Amino acid sequence: MAKIRLKFGLTAKTFLAIFTACLLVLAVNGIASRVAFQTGFLDYLNDQGDLRMQRLMPHLQREFREHGGWDHLRGDSDRWARMLRPDLAHGHEGPVPPLSDQTGVPSRLGLFDARHRYVAGNPDATSDDEPHAVQVDGHTVGWLGMVPFQTVIATNDLNFYNTQMRAWWVIGISLLLVTVLLAWLVSRALRQRLAKLAAATHRLAAGDYATRIERTSDDELDALVNDFNRMAQALDDTERNRRAFIADISHELRTPLAVVRAELEAIEDGIRPLDRANLGALQGEIRQLGKLIDDLHDLSMTQSGGLAYRFAPLDLVALLRSELNGMRVRFSAAGLALEETLPVTPLQVSGDERRLQQVLANLLENALRYTHAGGRVLVQAARVPAGVQLIVEDTAPGVPAEKCALLFERFYRVESSRNRASGGSGLGLAISHNIVLAHHGQIHAEPSPLGGLRVVITLPEPA
Repeated sequence: MAKIRLKFGLTAKTFLAIFTACLLVLAVNGIASRVAFQTGFLDYLNDQGDLRMQRLMPHLQREFREHGGWDHLRGDSDRWARMLRPDLAHGHEGPVPPLSDQTGVPSRLGLFDARHRYVAGNPDATSDDEPHAVQVDGHTVGWLGMVPFQTVIATNDLNFYNTQMRAWWVIGISLLLVTVLLAWLVSRALRQRLAKLAAATHRLAAGDYATRIERTSDDELDALVNDFNRMAQALDDTERNRRAFIADISHELRTPLAVVRAELEAIEDGIRPLDRANLGALQGEIRQLGKLIDDLHDLSMTQSGGLAYRFAPLDLVALLRSELNGMRVRFSAAGLALEETLPVTPLQVSGDERRLQQVLANLLENALRYTHAGGRVLVQAARVPAGVQLIVEDTAPGVPAEKCALLFERFYRVESSRNRASGGSGLGLAISHNIVLAHHGQIHAEPSPLGGLRVVITLPEPA
């Protein structure tokens, strides 16, 4: 036999949870109220009995003084009844109407002599734990007791009790209906908000990264909506970057390939001879294309976190001197002065030597490529409160301050000074930026007092 499994959604579970919790609260409160009312009402009836006994004491004392004892009451239920009826005149003769009292106290009273022997009234009144002593001239001559109320039995009392119980049921059912309504409204509101979130999620999964959800409150679900909007924004930015990246790659690859194709077609058509000079030009374009592909690979690895780093303590001063000495010939050939201001003592940092060499090479290559002939390039390093600072700056041409931050974006070039003809791929600073961040450092660019560009790198010292 197949098992039937009921599926409850989150809104149904929320409704059931709220309804069940409120129902339990109402039930517990109702039972407690009922027990408290019943106990209190019985205490009230017993208190009324005590008050009735206190009012009866003067009559009992008078009866004892007039007759010298209780023998006249033994077996005389009419005399006892007249004593309990203050509405009858003293000395009333004839039949006594039945005992009647709204609380039913008279029928529960019993009189006993000083030795606790039954005299008149209810013989079960001996169960009273605290009987009232009847005293005459300072002597206890008898005891007046009352059968305690355990349940409500009198007609008027039952009517009052039942009226209160009916009122409680009306209030309880009304509160239960209000609880059902509130639970339904809360679950309905939750379902609507979740439905919006689900619909937006489906649109986002379908590729609509412009999807956003309007925030309507300030609770945990609204925090989830805010996280969804941030995720959608991140996906939107990623998609735009992906499209821009593909467009940039297509554009950057198209140019050197077009040059190679044109050169080959010219050689093929006999416009250019197949000599060493033309082969060298083709080889140069192919090298540039290979450098671009290598830079794209490095950029992709640094962005995805797939680039392996081997961190170890190293002397940044020694690394700088080695890199500067390797490039002095090229700077001299370009008519540029390569200057340095480095400390005599080592500057220890924790880093990957090969990757830091790549950063230094990118910065010096940029300075070599874009600085006008006759200019100078200055490299400085020093210890600062934040760690170890490296500065590479050059002379004209400069970069506007508002465009300095854009230099670390892939393929970005300042039109006046950075163009493809200068030989750069536009990826070096973007790669350097990612490598520095992987070293828990900071890098930024700003206009140099020398008239060109200043790039500042701050690396933390070893722990």
